[in-house]
Amino acid sequence: MLILHKNNNINQLMDADAIIIGAGACGLMCAVQAGFLGKKVLVLEKNSQPGAKILISGGGRCNFTNQWATESQFITANPHFLKSAFSQWTVEDTISFFEAYGIVGQEKTLGQLFPDGKKAKDVVEVFTSLCQDLEQEIRCNAEVKSIEQTADGFKVSYTKGDKLKTCTAPKVVMASGGLPIPKMGATDFALRFAKNNGLAIVETAPALVPLTITGKDEEWYAQLSGNSVFCEVSNDKMAFEENILFTHWGLSGPAVLQISSYWRRGESINIDLLPRQDILALMEEERKSNGKTLLSTLLNRFYAKKFTDALGKFLPLGKPVADLSKVEMESIKQTIHQFKVKPAGDKGYDKAEVMRGGIDTNELSSKTLECKKIPGLYFGGECVDVTGWLGGYNFQWAWASGFVIAQNI
Repeated sequence: MLILHKNNNINQLMDADAIIIGAGACGLMCAVQAGFLGKKVLVLEKNSQPGAKILISGGGRCNFTNQWATESQFITANPHFLKSAFSQWTVEDTISFFEAYGIVGQEKTLGQLFPDGKKAKDVVEVFTSLCQDLEQEIRCNAEVKSIEQTADGFKVSYTKGDKLKTCTAPKVVMASGGLPIPKMGATDFALRFAKNNGLAIVETAPALVPLTITGKDEEWYAQLSGNSVFCEVSNDKMAFEENILFTHWGLSGPAVLQISSYWRRGESINIDLLPRQDILALMEEERKSNGKTLLSTLLNRFYAKKFTDALGKFLPLGKPVADLSKVEMESIKQTIHQFKVKPAGDKGYDKAEVMRGGIDTNELSSKTLECKKIPGLYFGGECVDVTGWLGGYNFQWAWASGFVIAQNI
């Protein structure tokens, strides 16, 4: 049962200053920052080890922040909500924090910072070591079943093994994450709790997720599986210029994952297969220098042969550039710069990096992340309606929200 009950009869010595539900990025940062302030917390983690999602992020390398991160790279119903948290804990704060414990950021691309010479496990080790030094307890294999409001705060019931246990604290932090990657222990606990206690939820969906292609075009995409092309992928909301990856089910790669957060079922996306270039200008130049050049030869300068050959379904590849008609050149321009795709769907939470939507930010104080309707209860990390771009942005929100909550519990 997840409904918050009030029990005014409990008045006892508390087990901790706060109970943190979830030992992910937000929960671990909150525990450490609370420890720095002399507060004792108890962290309850459903998995057998803390930081499960951190450990698999970035292919085990952990893109722990983005040096360009601002509130503008986040999807939320209330864009102004992030300003307070990001002013309290900045990207520079994240970089300094990790550098103090031996994790130096190295930029890979587009501001993405990875640990130089270290891995995701080293990032988790920073937190577990600090929690041990600060005497902050992390109880793993502990699945929370209920939260009960008492005269002094909250009583949290959880199972550990086959036993039902309880713990008490004046504050509770909900940092249990979102729905992606169920095999890593993802849970809808925070969403169910919020719904059962009258808190508004912004509709949730997989985000940063591969898109699927079915029907008559399925075979064309499948034949290109494994091929990567630098593109600009866009819709009427946003545009991203990075690689796309063809797969046997459709499209993936950074640019597709990015646009997926802005895509809705039934909509089309546009792919510019040759951004920063003008295919018409390139063909005109080729006409003047060597009009006998085949269109396929021209395109092979920019694409792998397999991809050029696949474009033969749409383009007269075997025709010399000088022989192309105006109608054909316009068709080539449309195919190269405005390649339309209408995905059938996405790969779901199993393959999604994050969740879009979540606890409505209007339910929380932007300065403290405390729930307005349930004083003493805080929400942070992925369960909140704050979804960042691919590239370390979601970690920056997790660290910032964990810090902010720690200052107020």
